[in-house]
Amino acid sequence: MTFAEHPVVRVMAGALPPADWSSAIPAVRQLLDEGRELDPGVTFLVGENGSGKSTIVEAVAGAYGLSPEGGSTHGAHATRPTESGLAEMLSLQRGLGASRWGFFLRAETMHGWYTYSEDRAGPTTPDYHAMSHGESFLEVVRTRFASPGFYVLDEPEAALSFSSTLALIGALHDVVGEGGQVLCATHSPVLAALPGATILEVGSWGMREAAWEDLDLVRHWRGFLEMPERYLRHVMDA
Repeated sequence: MTFAEHPVVRVMAGALPPADWSSAIPAVRQLLDEGRELDPGVTFLVGENGSGKSTIVEAVAGAYGLSPEGGSTHGAHATRPTESGLAEMLSLQRGLGASRWGFFLRAETMHGWYTYSEDRAGPTTPDYHAMSHGESFLEVVRTRFASPGFYVLDEPEAALSFSSTLALIGALHDVVGEGGQVLCATHSPVLAALPGATILEVGSWGMREAAWEDLDLVRHWRGFLEMPERYLRHVMDA
C-alpha cells in the first residue's frame, strides 16, 4: 500500500458549526457535501466573481493554519476579519510525513503583510515596500515558497504584467519540482495554462475539472482579442 506524501490530500467537511452565507454558494456546498481530493502539483480554481473560488482557497488556507490575510504557518498577521466561517467547517486529510510549512499569498491584503513583515524584519528580510507591486509578489514566491510545503495564492495575477505572469509560471513549476503543492484562484488564462496543472472550474454547477482549452475564461479572452468591438459595444452602448 502506498501513502500520499503531499501536504493536503483531501478537503472535506469536518464537524460542521452553524452554516454561514458561504454554504449557499454552489461550489462551497459541493465541497461540503462531497469533499475534494487535491493533486500533489498545482490546482487552479477559475470562475467568475462571486463563484466561490477565493472563498474556497481562503478557507483551505485557514484550515491549514494560515492567516486569512496572508503569511506563513508561523505568522499571525491580522487586521479586520472579513472571511467567511468556512475554514471552521473544513477538515484536511494530510499527507503522511508531509511538511507542515505553508504560505498564503493573497493579492488584496499583501500590502499589510509587507508592513507586518517589515516590523519583524531580520537581516535577510527583503524590503517589499521598496519594490513594485509585481516585483514584490515574485520576491515573496522566490523567498517564501522555498521548501516542499503547501502554498495558496489568491489572484496573484492582479499585480503582474504578462511577462511577470510567465515568470510566476516558472516559479510555480520549480516549487512543484521541489515537492511543493499549490492551490491558486485565478482569472488569468495565462497562469492557468501551466502544463500539468489540475483546473477546477467553479460556477452555478458547483465545481468541475476542466481542460484549459474548454474554459469559459479562455473562450472569452480569445473572443475578445480576436474582435474586441464585439464585446465593447455591449458595455459602451448600455
